[in-house]
Amino acid sequence: MRRIIFATGNEGKMKEIRAILADLGVPVLSMKEAGITAEIVEDGKTFEENADIKARTIMELTGDVVLADDSGLEIDWLNGEPGIYSARYMGEDTSYDIKNSHLIQLLDGVPQEQRTARFVCVISAAFPDGRILHGRGTIEGIIGYEIKGENGFGYDPIFYLPEYGCTTAELPPAKKNELSHRGKALREIKMKLRDTADKGEGKNESFDSERHTSQR
Repeated sequence: MRRIIFATGNEGKMKEIRAILADLGVPVLSMKEAGITAEIVEDGKTFEENADIKARTIMELTGDVVLADDSGLEIDWLNGEPGIYSARYMGEDTSYDIKNSHLIQLLDGVPQEQRTARFVCVISAAFPDGRILHGRGTIEGIIGYEIKGENGFGYDPIFYLPEYGCTTAELPPAKKNELSHRGKALREIKMKLRDTADKGEGKNESFDSERHTSQR
């Protein structure tokens, strides 16, 4: 396998992705780095469906193994919103400072025990032979009362973890990767990718970094 493409242009995501997948031993490229500018219509009704759509679309364009994620914030007080629409909530061009401030306002006066929320991430791996593998991760928390932290992106600055006394945007990067929904989903899909390679499924797939380096 010459490379893996991750179907995103989000550099915040790519930092987490590369940190966790670094030991696969193959380059992991964003769509931009792979020179792909395709428009993807995410019209699925679940995180799984949207991740599948993205991964399959780019796999069919490139012939590479493609990973894609769909993730979002589910707020119980808002009946699971913004959910699968998290990236498009209030408009894709709306800054997350505005989105986060708006969500805090919507929960104004709501007591802590009813501010429960979770991040959900599903990662799909699409193979040229048509197979699709999935990894899923969640992290539970509450919606905080103010925007805090610089280490995350998106909704991280309002996602508060009571057991750690901080938002996910205040966690050190290594700890965030350990706890995050995306980190959990990435570790699950990495395990499945390696298991697939060990069983000899697919076309000459190798995730052994030492062997990969020697074959260059």
